[in-house]
Amino acid sequence: MATALSPEGYAPAEGRARGEGAIVVQTLADRIFAIVRERIIAGVIPADRTIRQDALAAELGVSKIPLREAMARLEQEGLLLGVANRGYRIAPLSAAEAEDVYRLRLKLEPATAARAVGLADDDDRTRLIAAFEALDRAASDDLAQVAICNRQFHMAMVRPIRRPLTIQIIRQLALLAERYVVAHLQPAGRDARAHLEHREQLDAFLAGDATRLQALLDAHIRSTLTDLKGGFAPVD
Repeated sequence: MATALSPEGYAPAEGRARGEGAIVVQTLADRIFAIVRERIIAGVIPADRTIRQDALAAELGVSKIPLREAMARLEQEGLLLGVANRGYRIAPLSAAEAEDVYRLRLKLEPATAARAVGLADDDDRTRLIAAFEALDRAASDDLAQVAICNRQFHMAMVRPIRRPLTIQIIRQLALLAERYVVAHLQPAGRDARAHLEHREQLDAFLAGDATRLQALLDAHIRSTLTDLKGGFAPVD
């Protein structure tokens, strides 16, 4: 079924998941970017299939100019790979990438979140609670939305440090991790475990217990990587 877009390009589900209440108006390229990105994260578009821009533009009812902008952004995020004279294809999931992404997260995220505990104000804590509640509401049968809400929750724990470069690096890693979050949560029971771990992280943050939060996040990210590695061939 074709998915025509309005010229206004209203905010995608990701914007609504913030729990901020306001409607965010985006460009058409932003909206295309969000739609294609969500399809990639959800696995709707097979990784071995070339995405032809003319066919996708026709399906979405848009011109090629905003589509090209959206596809270029997806390539910058590492979700798409350019194919000479053929368009794009989805970058495949791999044990090597999972290892890189999650090892880097381990080096940066737990310590940064622990520092953020002592810098957070009431607004930061309110945003973190809202992010947790959005994650809690996300339907378990829509893992792409769960992955987006998961990223927003994790980012809400580090943003209080107000260090743009650090936040940008952690955000890029979180974006790359989203497809692995979907893969990780597919086996039965893992969503319930993740929920309990996120609840513990929230409680530690709100209690001002930086040491406990750092330990919880380290264990959370480390166990996710262990689970993911079990689904791939061994990494050299």
